[in-house]
Amino acid sequence: MTAASASTAGGLRVAFAGTPEFAASALEAILAAGYEVPLVLTQPDRPAGRGMKLTPSAVKQLALARGIEVDQPEKLRTEAQRARLAACAPDVLVVAAYGLILPTAVLELPRLGCLNIHASLLPRWRGAAPIHRAIEAGDAETGITIMQMDEGLDTGAMLLRRSTPILPTDTTASLHDRLAALGGECIVEALAALQRGELVATPQPEEGVTYAAKIGRAEAAIDWTRPAAEIERALRAFDPFPGAASSLRDTVVKCWSGTVVAGAGEPGTVVAVGDEGITIACGRDALRCTVLQRPGSKRLPAGEFLRGFPVSVGERFSTPA
Repeated sequence: MTAASASTAGGLRVAFAGTPEFAASALEAILAAGYEVPLVLTQPDRPAGRGMKLTPSAVKQLALARGIEVDQPEKLRTEAQRARLAACAPDVLVVAAYGLILPTAVLELPRLGCLNIHASLLPRWRGAAPIHRAIEAGDAETGITIMQMDEGLDTGAMLLRRSTPILPTDTTASLHDRLAALGGECIVEALAALQRGELVATPQPEEGVTYAAKIGRAEAAIDWTRPAAEIERALRAFDPFPGAASSLRDTVVKCWSGTVVAGAGEPGTVVAVGDEGITIACGRDALRCTVLQRPGSKRLPAGEFLRGFPVSVGERFSTPA
């Protein structure tokens, strides 16, 4: 730890709870600022990849690389499950995309409470999938809210908020990465303000509350009766998971990128085909799909896709079985 970082950290003991890459970015920022992290909580290793091999979370991998103690309880309901957190006596617990509900006993354990890094401008998009839902809804901006955790679902008082525009080209992947970096900056700023006694808690307004439900695979099926603009946003919202999909000749085709264009016809019907894309009629206007993928293949620009899977005007895409 450098003299500068030690001064920044000021001896604050920061336990951390998180699981995916979004959380790992925040942990990296906290460590870079020089804070002492006595313990990291993360989800148990889960099967992943084609071999479904048990794989540690991104947060666990970072913590182990930095020599930080890791605990992976299935729940935090019992005293035994909370024992290691209690033993490390943190001043504050920072939570980012952890994946477990924290009971009152955990919320009350740290001297300065629990701070959550949430990827939206609360009270909009409380819940599991705020990044996806903001893109899907066509929001002009989103951001990070540092929140004092309470027993509700993302209902705690706001401590710090920072916004970022949602670009017309943003996917969940690109916006995730930008918000992960912003989340790291925000939590370091919030921890410094907490130490100085300058962190002001503002209750969330009762108006403007929306909920970001978890993304389900069933939502991946493209409904061509919807306006093309809505479908185009869904393509970006479901990239990289679960990927917006349709079916043609009993083959599931994922459309990863598209452009809204003028056009009309029975929804799902191919109205134009060319190297620039496959244009499909929607409930309003048409969508020119520019990057597509077949099962067992990779994402391809439309021209390359068509050379391996020809598509003709008049064919009709349908909902995958």
